[in-house]
Amino acid sequence: MTQGAGQGPAARTETLRDFRVPAYVHDVPANVMPTEPAPGAENPDAYPEGYTPTERDLPVISRTDPPPAEAPQQAPVPAPVAGEGPGPLFVVGDVHGYLAELIAALQEKGLIDAEGNWAAGTARLWFLGDFTDRGPDGIGVIDLVMRLSAEAAAAGGYCKALMGNHELLLLGAKRFGDTPVNSGAGTATFQAAWLLNGGQKSDMDRLQDVHLQWMSRLDAIEIEDDHLLMHSDATSYLDYGDSIEAVNDTIRETLTRNDADECWDLFRKFTKRFAFRDEESGPGAVRELLGAFGGSRVVHGHSPIPYLLGEVGAESGADDAEEKPARPAVEGPHVYAGGLAIAMDGGVTMAGKLLVQQLPMDI
Repeated sequence: MTQGAGQGPAARTETLRDFRVPAYVHDVPANVMPTEPAPGAENPDAYPEGYTPTERDLPVISRTDPPPAEAPQQAPVPAPVAGEGPGPLFVVGDVHGYLAELIAALQEKGLIDAEGNWAAGTARLWFLGDFTDRGPDGIGVIDLVMRLSAEAAAAGGYCKALMGNHELLLLGAKRFGDTPVNSGAGTATFQAAWLLNGGQKSDMDRLQDVHLQWMSRLDAIEIEDDHLLMHSDATSYLDYGDSIEAVNDTIRETLTRNDADECWDLFRKFTKRFAFRDEESGPGAVRELLGAFGGSRVVHGHSPIPYLLGEVGAESGADDAEEKPARPAVEGPHVYAGGLAIAMDGGVTMAGKLLVQQLPMDI
């Protein structure tokens, strides 16, 4: 199998090419939404000396289907019996600004009501990061999660969120803009990386201090009911500490120092992916994380399930009048790495499914 980003020989210098579109995706589909290129992208010779252009991490594929009009009615989330501990645990994959799809998915699981208010009592809800970019309303997604956090806490449950690479990217674009940073192979900028990876001007225009403070204080990794929750399918969390508390503290301190190069390195490591995908090395990578941080299974977002399965770029049947990229056939989380990892990014940016899953799963 294709080796995950950053998994090559130690002597090799990593660049942004190490965590862009996987090598087996040769063509960007015709309906990829264009984003503003980095300076000089129209003519590679126009780049300033020493400038290394950033590249899209994954294609931005427009959804051709309309947002869900109304979620199917589901039975309310069952409340726990008094004295029997906390309510049921749910996790949400990458949202990327698709607010309507998120609302529909939460309603389907009975977590919010028809008006969008918390309806799950003492249930516990974790978002795995990547709230913005690529989709139309990232700030609306953050506002919803912040509001649900307060409503859930008032009901005896909670709604919490983890740091994703796109939170780091948006923070960097706002804080540092076009300030050059050392990418490991020249210079780059957060602004260029943000635009090339689906940054939305409407999100930047609506970004407020309260959003910046909320994002900068997010934990990177947590454990719930023996599930190790994280955004990226990468082992780079180990670079920041040997315990959950140490990792979260180190990352918050890094963001507090407000050093552009440090923040870029943090973003770069969060953008690595596919560490668990290889059938031979993947289970060992998961066990390394579990051994350091605890838990019996990793639950992550970040890498869309169609990419993990190698299904991106497939086309519908040749008999169709017009061949189009097929809608990713994702109906639920992807369990892999010998049953040790659960992938939660259903590929909503690729016309896939925004996943909300109750844990534990029957595996």
